[in-house]
Amino acid sequence: MSEYPQVTRDDVLAAAKRISGAVERTPLLGAEIRGNRVWLKCECLQTGGSFKLRGATNRLNQLSEEERNRGVVAFSSGNHAQGVAIAAKRLGIPAIIVMPSDAPRLKVEGTRAQGAEIIFFDRKTESREEIAARIASEKGSIVVPSYDDPDIVAGQGTVGLEILDQLEEAGAGPPARILVNCGGGGLTSGIALACPDADVIPVEPEGWDDMLRSLELGEIVPVGPNPPPTLCDAIQTLRVSPITFGILHARGSQGLAVSEEETKAAVRWAWKEHGLVVEPGAAVSLAALLAGKVEIVPETVALLSGGNIDPALHASLVS
Repeated sequence: MSEYPQVTRDDVLAAAKRISGAVERTPLLGAEIRGNRVWLKCECLQTGGSFKLRGATNRLNQLSEEERNRGVVAFSSGNHAQGVAIAAKRLGIPAIIVMPSDAPRLKVEGTRAQGAEIIFFDRKTESREEIAARIASEKGSIVVPSYDDPDIVAGQGTVGLEILDQLEEAGAGPPARILVNCGGGGLTSGIALACPDADVIPVEPEGWDDMLRSLELGEIVPVGPNPPPTLCDAIQTLRVSPITFGILHARGSQGLAVSEEETKAAVRWAWKEHGLVVEPGAAVSLAALLAGKVEIVPETVALLSGGNIDPALHASLVS
């Protein structure tokens, strides 16, 4: 992986200083599953409803004045879109977001409310990367990827630094196992850098588990043809990044996959047990614990990485 930009723990530490005061220090809540204590890192309570503001803020803060004037373009089904839109608005940077036409309305409205221009595309027939590249070429904008970028990965890794501090403050040991909802792998790989002694496990929906299969095979493999429908729009990524895969492969990480029913059960559990609104794509790590797909060891942490779910859908899932 040497031909790709490398990210180090020092980059995560630098990102933490860079974004301090611009993101929330989200709660780390203690919970109980089958008589075992676990910890829930609640990025669903982050500004913008997900962890994505961290990477976006770290990336955009490093743009030159000339680059800021040219604007940014990003592609996302919603959470990265909102993170970039919020960070861009704060810095006075024009933002264009390429979003799938079937993106959840709540995420579209949240992105538009931050002043970003939205360009829709058909995820079945069009390439969001190609559309973003064309816009950037025409306007001279800076493309801000959702995970395939060293500064994005470093920014997301600040979640891991918070987990380390919060466990120590709680009088607990360091994190032994951290389960992370994985789409492109930016959050998972960033946390792996921040927490080098933890077993960091990417969790994906069944049929969209390309990181799991890539790690098993030792090389990047995309999602197969005709993947199943999923409520996990936030982590519907067809191919992981060389950067994120490289970090997790070097760590010897192994992935997990959960079913739609297990994911729905996790959304329901988070609400009924802790009053937390968690979107399906942000609940697969919790689903893996609830379904017993991995042993719960002392100081096991599950990421609840986003809470941007349509209220009607959430009501139907928790009823």
